[in-house]
Amino acid sequence: MAAEWICRALRDGALEGEHAPALTIKDSMASPLGFDVFTHFLSHHSTNISAAKSQSRLVFLFSNTTPFCLSSSLLFSLILICRGLVLLAFSRSPSFYLDLLSKRGLPIASSHHWIRILDCYTDPLGWKDQMGQCGSATKLSHDIASICGNVKDVDSLFSSIISLGRGFVGQGKVRFCVAIDSVNEMLRYASLSSVAGLISSLRCCDQISSIFWFCHADLCEERATSTLEYMSSMVASIEPLIHFANGQRSNSENLSLLDQNFTKGKLHLRCKRRNGRVRVMFEEIHIGQSGINFTSTSFEDGVINQGLVPKVQFSLQLSEKELKDRANVVLPFEHQGNGKPVQIYDGRKSLTDSKYEVSPIPNGNSDIDKESSKGEIIYFRDSEDEMPDSDEDPDDDLDI
Repeated sequence: MAAEWICRALRDGALEGEHAPALTIKDSMASPLGFDVFTHFLSHHSTNISAAKSQSRLVFLFSNTTPFCLSSSLLFSLILICRGLVLLAFSRSPSFYLDLLSKRGLPIASSHHWIRILDCYTDPLGWKDQMGQCGSATKLSHDIASICGNVKDVDSLFSSIISLGRGFVGQGKVRFCVAIDSVNEMLRYASLSSVAGLISSLRCCDQISSIFWFCHADLCEERATSTLEYMSSMVASIEPLIHFANGQRSNSENLSLLDQNFTKGKLHLRCKRRNGRVRVMFEEIHIGQSGINFTSTSFEDGVINQGLVPKVQFSLQLSEKELKDRANVVLPFEHQGNGKPVQIYDGRKSLTDSKYEVSPIPNGNSDIDKESSKGEIIYFRDSEDEMPDSDEDPDDDLDI
């Protein structure tokens, strides 16, 4: 369900006047499956775009003719369509992604109609261009891949992204999606504020429908991860299925269990809705020869509740016997409402009151009263100097 939610959010994009949905995919050394998840969503979204299914919805705006009229008049309709994808390749070459999409069954022959790749991998600092050694990267068609000669210049990088996107969407209401395969590589060449400013500018651009990126949490500072998550409308964290405590001895059994974290994991998705609420979802990930598979966990609610309960040495919940005993206790000042006259005990009645006299324990096998199994709290004031309770009138004994 979490994977379908992400695919649907990337496909639908943003409404008119809203910021583009942003997805952060992060993993760690304990479960290094983040790039496989990134390529899965990249391939799935590319399939939607190539099939013209991405953000092809009709938005109607209505206005009432009069304040008391139920009928509405159609003002105009606006079609928002995502026709392309701009991929910033920092950790892999453009040929790698073309081969990947080809293996997933996408039409590479017509890929120049729906994908552009900004090559930030071959020559990120422009050294090869100065020496005339761009190599085999120039063999790719310029309609698909373009080499970025200086990734440190974030403003130029933003202009290149917009220019590539407008190459196949034009100036109309047609939009395109942006994907970044490694934010860690971006942070090697630019500061965190520059990268955050680039992502913020992309989200605010009217011609961008959605944006998603991959981040390896162990290779960047905690404040960088927090900044990326703050700017995202969806955060997909890849967590290991099997956790090992620090200092735990490694043996053959633990190593075999550790190997499972390289093929299996847990997808923890946190989505920010338009109404401000946050939705949390979990799914298990399994990577096999046929690809990546997502399986919904049956104990999703239980996992969430267990994660919210603090770890203490005592139980925070009552057992069934404790709940039953608590229900049988008759509290002072409690209205019983059992048909008898309601009497609220205020702690001032005499000890000789027959209602509160201590009756002797009966001898023999006499029948036990039905109400004897109920507990009861009896309170007597120690002295008249004691401060009265909040619901008592200290002057009720005065003849006023």
